[in-house]
Amino acid sequence: MKQYHLRDLAANTSDQPMARMEKERHLYGAVSWAEQRNRLGQYYTLLWDDSAGVGQGEVELVLQYQQGSSASLVKQMTQNFSSSTAKGVAEFAVIGDDYFKGGKVLTWKATLRRGKREVASRQSYLWR
Repeated sequence: MKQYHLRDLAANTSDQPMARMEKERHLYGAVSWAEQRNRLGQYYTLLWDDSAGVGQGEVELVLQYQQGSSASLVKQMTQNFSSSTAKGVAEFAVIGDDYFKGGKVLTWKATLRRGKREVASRQSYLWR
């Protein structure tokens, strides 16, 4: 899992080239200040591979997370892929109003399921 936290809109020339590229990638196409502001937040990229399970059910990637302002409420985002898919990339984003009202993501858990079977999971240190 790759995490990226887009904190500000300032173009810092002192940033490392990879960090600058990541910021530009997430802000691409946002013209107005409001559009750019709504892209501030946290981005999660999951790279997955389940070549052994192809054809054994649909793939479901689930990101569960808790934010600073929402106490113990666990929020969830899901992406689905067809049963013939062996590997892929899924991107999740906590941005805009969800980020500004809910606060920073404090803890998370990512789960890969094929059919009803859990294939893999990964979680942050603070996940319960």
